[in-house]
Amino acid sequence: MSSCANIKPQQSNTDLNYLGTQKTQWRDTINKSYTRADKKDTTILFGGMTILQDKLVMAALRSLGGNYVALPNPDFESFRKGKAFGNRGQCNPTYFTVGNLVKYLQNLQQQTGMSSEEIVQKYLYVTAGGCGPCRFGMYITEYRKALKDAGFEGFRIMSFQQNEGIFQAEDEEESINFSPTFFITLIKAIIIGDIINLLTYKMRPYEVEKGTTDEAVEKCYKILSDAFMQKRNLVLAMWRCRKVLEKVKLDRLQPKAKVMVMGEFWAAMTEGDGNYNLHRFLESEGAECIPQPIMNRLMLSIWEAEYAAGKTEDLEDKEMKSIDFSNVKTKAMMKLAKVAIKTYFTLYAKAAGLHDYEIPNIEELSKLSKVYYPLDAAGGEGHMEVAHLLESVKHNLSHLVISVKPFGCMPSSAVSDGIQSLVTSRYPSANFLSIETSGEGAANFYSRVQMALFKAKQAAKEEFEALDMPENIPDKVHNYLYQPKGEMAGSAAQLIHSLKTQSL
Repeated sequence: MSSCANIKPQQSNTDLNYLGTQKTQWRDTINKSYTRADKKDTTILFGGMTILQDKLVMAALRSLGGNYVALPNPDFESFRKGKAFGNRGQCNPTYFTVGNLVKYLQNLQQQTGMSSEEIVQKYLYVTAGGCGPCRFGMYITEYRKALKDAGFEGFRIMSFQQNEGIFQAEDEEESINFSPTFFITLIKAIIIGDIINLLTYKMRPYEVEKGTTDEAVEKCYKILSDAFMQKRNLVLAMWRCRKVLEKVKLDRLQPKAKVMVMGEFWAAMTEGDGNYNLHRFLESEGAECIPQPIMNRLMLSIWEAEYAAGKTEDLEDKEMKSIDFSNVKTKAMMKLAKVAIKTYFTLYAKAAGLHDYEIPNIEELSKLSKVYYPLDAAGGEGHMEVAHLLESVKHNLSHLVISVKPFGCMPSSAVSDGIQSLVTSRYPSANFLSIETSGEGAANFYSRVQMALFKAKQAAKEEFEALDMPENIPDKVHNYLYQPKGEMAGSAAQLIHSLKTQSL
């Protein structure tokens, strides 16, 4: 690519011109802050969640003041930009997200005629920061380096620490106030997005007329966006969404393979080229997806903080008479956070008609997986990948479990390619596929998914055909609000089984 040639010199074994030249080293420098004086003329960019959640978060944060804009969904062009301007050896979430920001700014420059200096002055990007045994802790540095090489040196990147909760250090001069109100509003938008997404994946595979579910979700977005912007009751807004979703005609007695999609957070969550549109591909092949909501990651982060606090207590001298009140306060705040998240989720879910989803008990999942995974290894999704597979097998939750991970992802690869092989050897009935995404190689990716899906579809068909079909099928079966629980993995089989149980 010509853009690559402008960034790094072409490598040649015979070119010795570098000898005797002065060494240079790029250094990451903190960009200027964003103060109240900048607020009126500054646009705040963000992104990285599902398509619906990015849009809902944009509306929610705009209701607090400030011009927030969600970046478009990353695509292969974003990936190529990330490859061109980023360091070598990164994982594809880095390339997609870094390249997506570069692509947006370059397109903005072409469409508006703004100079690089004007864009640097009028725009900034806000994201989550963190640490751990992967490249996530280096994302912000990668953003700054790529932006410098793309001609936007000095572009402001601001971050909040995703593992420090809602009470983070505040600067009176900073216009983005990472206050409890900011995070509570953000979490509400994320939870509502999770609920609508869960309902979407339950409904879309069974819609009678293709596209009607997506049309209904778009109407729901407008209802919820208005509710955020006008500070209306969100529970009532979710009830209005329920009335919209009820109008989608479904044929739910189709035996479809149920596929749990998990793995590295971004690769499993994204809805686009970052995972080769996996969810849509599975649906086109006759499957129903079980996505992993962002709320699960929030609950895992709280559990990890509680676990770390518990270990600190264990290390304290047993003979000490004093009480560490800071640790007591931390544990109390974490319990409060769990209660708040569960309360918001329950209120919004019941209003929208999501009745059968249970908020994961991370403590119970940790007990389930600690035989295989050391709980002190808090990298990536931690013990959750192992726990999800074990849970699926023991409770018959799905016909196939797919672990999606970026090429070379250290935390996820160690689990998917190492520990899960032990799990599947002890549970031969587990239909598990560990698969990498690299930004290239879609044909190989789809081929492997299709092979694993063939077995899952056979299992779903056999499960359904083993049941006796009732003479009368009530209309409620085709209403998404009817969500019975039972022993069957497939949705169609679950519905028939529930009718047989009720007739006894």
